[in-house]
Amino acid sequence: QHNRDTAQGPTYSLGKYMSDSLIHVADDFWNIRGSFKIFKVVDIGTHASLVRRANGRFVLLDAYTLSGETEQQVRDLTDGGAAVDAILNLHPFHTIHVRRSHEQFPQARLYGTTRHIAKAPDLPWQPEHTDSPALHALFDEFTFTVPRGVDFISSNENVHFSSVLAIHNASRTLHVDDTLMHTQLPVVGGVRFHPTLNKALQPRAGAASEFREWAKQFAEQCADVDNLCAAHTRALLKADTQSNTISARILDALERVEGVLQAHEKRHG
Repeated sequence: QHNRDTAQGPTYSLGKYMSDSLIHVADDFWNIRGSFKIFKVVDIGTHASLVRRANGRFVLLDAYTLSGETEQQVRDLTDGGAAVDAILNLHPFHTIHVRRSHEQFPQARLYGTTRHIAKAPDLPWQPEHTDSPALHALFDEFTFTVPRGVDFISSNENVHFSSVLAIHNASRTLHVDDTLMHTQLPVVGGVRFHPTLNKALQPRAGAASEFREWAKQFAEQCADVDNLCAAHTRALLKADTQSNTISARILDALERVEGVLQAHEKRHG
């Protein structure tokens, strides 16, 4: 679900869903891990999350084509799928699974960004966009945030930095797409901001400062977050964060891009 929908660049494959799994992250929160291949070979993975609301109904964060045992597990949890009330598409460039996910849960209200709607104008989109305060007020069990100082929908189809980040407050879980990544790679691994930040920053004075302040505020919002579910990598669960909190890891990620921010300020002010 780095979900490129242009003919340019690498060839992407949805795979055969052989690596799909459903992770029970916390009470009322499940992360769906799926397959997504670059050049049809390198599987960078993708995800969506299933969240049970206080009323017992469910919301899907992002879209993914379910199949096999994972689909059955989701349907077992959601009364055959009938209890899924809404699908919130949070990343403007994650579009490949949108139509199929709607077909699998046709009764669920469908929300997206302007780019989702432009890519599939025939689908029954709700009027509230997922990056809007109006949508956020409808789902107040989440804390939503959108990065500042960067383009939300870049004119460069290869820049997938920005997205709507969602904290499910009851389960203390953060669901995030490309904006933040988590890997176990040596030296460069850990929680990091997406490497396209330098291209996503708006070419104007103050943009780097706005991003820096947003990231600090976001780290504060994550003070109680125990779990991080990120696309393309792996979930970082409470058991793995005892020595270093999610909030601290976000501040560390910010420190690591300070050079990018300073270079932008030198260029634009």
